[in-house]
Amino acid sequence: MELRQLRYFVAVAEELHFRRAAAALHVSQPPLSHQIRALETEMGCTLLKRTRRRVELTASGETFLRDARSLLAGLDGAVATARRVEAGESGRLRVDFVGSALLSVVPAIVHGFREARPGV
Repeated sequence: MELRQLRYFVAVAEELHFRRAAAALHVSQPPLSHQIRALETEMGCTLLKRTRRRVELTASGETFLRDARSLLAGLDGAVATARRVEAGESGRLRVDFVGSALLSVVPAIVHGFREARPGV
């Protein structure tokens, strides 16, 4: 299963229309349909009921949509966290110092750093 297939499925499930979902994803409709069918084949269940006039979620599709949204949101959160760490906006700072600095220099530096980088 590919991440792209999950994103494609969520788009189709939200639009309930392959052409609109393809437009929203900036892909053409045939590859979108192919990826959804490949996802269903790999999963061994039908996620979408298709007719000439409409697309509906099956019971399996409704459940999978909820979980796929949660999974994609978790992934987006993980990416955002990694980017914050990379930018120095989040993480952990370890400071080594000599004992005499504890009462003089360290408190002011740590206070200034916490104000500048509250996520660290």
